[in-house]
Amino acid sequence: MKRTMNLLVSLAAAAVLSCAGAAGASVAAGQPIDGIRCEQMEGSVLHIHQHLDVRDHGKPVTVPDDVGRPIVGQCFYWLHTHTPDGIIHIEAPTFHTFTLGNFFDVWGEPLTKTNVAGAKPKQNERIVVWVDGRRYDADPRKLELTQHLDVTIEVGPPYTKPVPFTAWNGN
Repeated sequence: MKRTMNLLVSLAAAAVLSCAGAAGASVAAGQPIDGIRCEQMEGSVLHIHQHLDVRDHGKPVTVPDDVGRPIVGQCFYWLHTHTPDGIIHIEAPTFHTFTLGNFFDVWGEPLTKTNVAGAKPKQNERIVVWVDGRRYDADPRKLELTQHLDVTIEVGPPYTKPVPFTAWNGN
C-alpha cells in the first residue's frame, strides 16, 4: 500500500512538472525561486500585503488562490496568495526586499513587455502599469512590494485609471 501511494505521489508530481514551464516546474516542486524558499510554515518577521489587478483588454485575469503554495511541495513560498482576490501575502522569516518580478516568478507566469500572465497586447497596443493610481513607466519586474501597494496592469485598451483598492479586510 505504501509503495502504491509513493508511486501515485510520484506520478502526480511528474504530471504537474510536465505541464509546467521551467519556472512552473520549480514552483510545483517547491524549489527556491529567486532565492525565495518554500518552507513548512509562513514566516513571521516580515508580514505585509499588496494588491495586484491584471486586465486583458478590460477583462480581469485572475490571480489564483494558492500561488506559492505547491501541493507537491506542501510548503509556503514567502510570497503567496490565499484567495483569488489579487492580495499578495509576504510572510518571510527575515526582512527582505521583494519585487513584482519575484511574485510573477513564484506564480510561474511571465511579466514582460509582451506578456503578462498570458495576456498579450495586439499590434499597436501596449501594456500600461498603474501603481497606487499613478502611471508607472519603469520596469514593473523591479517594482518593490511594500505594504498596501496597489498595482494594476492593463494589457491593451482601455487604459483607464483604476479605482483604488480598499478591501484590505484587516490585511
